[in-house]
Amino acid sequence: MAEKIQLSKKDRLAVAWRSTFIQGSWNYERMQNGGWAFSMIPAIKKLYKTKEDRAAALKRHLEFFNTHPYIASPILGVTLALEEERANGAAVDDVAIQGVKVGMMGPLAGVGDPVFWFTVRPMLGALGASLALGGNILGPIIFFLAWNIIRWAFMWYTQEFGYRAGSKITDDLSGGLLQDVTKGASILGMFVLGSLVQRWVSISFAPVVSRVPLDEGAYVDWAKLPSGPEGLQQAFQQVAEGRALTDTKVTTLQNNLDQLIPGLAALLLTLLCMWLLKKKVSPIIIIIGLFLVGIGGHLIGLF
Repeated sequence: MAEKIQLSKKDRLAVAWRSTFIQGSWNYERMQNGGWAFSMIPAIKKLYKTKEDRAAALKRHLEFFNTHPYIASPILGVTLALEEERANGAAVDDVAIQGVKVGMMGPLAGVGDPVFWFTVRPMLGALGASLALGGNILGPIIFFLAWNIIRWAFMWYTQEFGYRAGSKITDDLSGGLLQDVTKGASILGMFVLGSLVQRWVSISFAPVVSRVPLDEGAYVDWAKLPSGPEGLQQAFQQVAEGRALTDTKVTTLQNNLDQLIPGLAALLLTLLCMWLLKKKVSPIIIIIGLFLVGIGGHLIGLF
């Protein structure tokens, strides 16, 4: 009896590393098939010894494939297990392997966006950006390291999970766990994005609503201040005590909106963009529209 061929941890690590570049040859005909086949090459070389068998294996993995690039890892693991069974004489044909790939890539694709693009990345990006805005060089470093550690750890351990579970993993996709994870990640992702609206979206309406003259002593009287550094020091002290810089209190439309609900305009603009996206309006059209409205509003004194 021939000795059983088994993929070593080194072989599986090579596949996992190559899967990092699964988007590298993305195309409109078969999408991620080139990156998928590239990822499978170390396993194909280990499992099949003849040129004909390797060519056949490579050919079946050049079929259509497309899912979230990180969620491809558990599918890779299951495929590795199936290829290993086939190489050892099990009755696993091309249709079975491709069927598992296609059957898994659809349900799992919906998990990647809410988990990675809408939850993990915005949270890490907000943390890194906050540090960077404060002049801390650790901001981009922490984002880069944390993102890649989380991404790589997920890809490796889910690939190993898929490899150990083999074809039985497809049974779990019919349950409600996957749907619960997707729903929970979506809710968390929307919560994080909502908290970022006030921070990253800024609108300031410039029209003046009222001008109210202030009583003497309620503002800094620049004419009575001494010249030079001493005058500036007294001005800063008076401002710290609550005095206004001018003798007139100017209230803009933005001041009234901030008293009503801070960040209301930014929230409404975000909701408008989401509604337009839901109506299938091109993001490019929305971006151009925002530019035109912003420039036009500034020219007429609205913003």
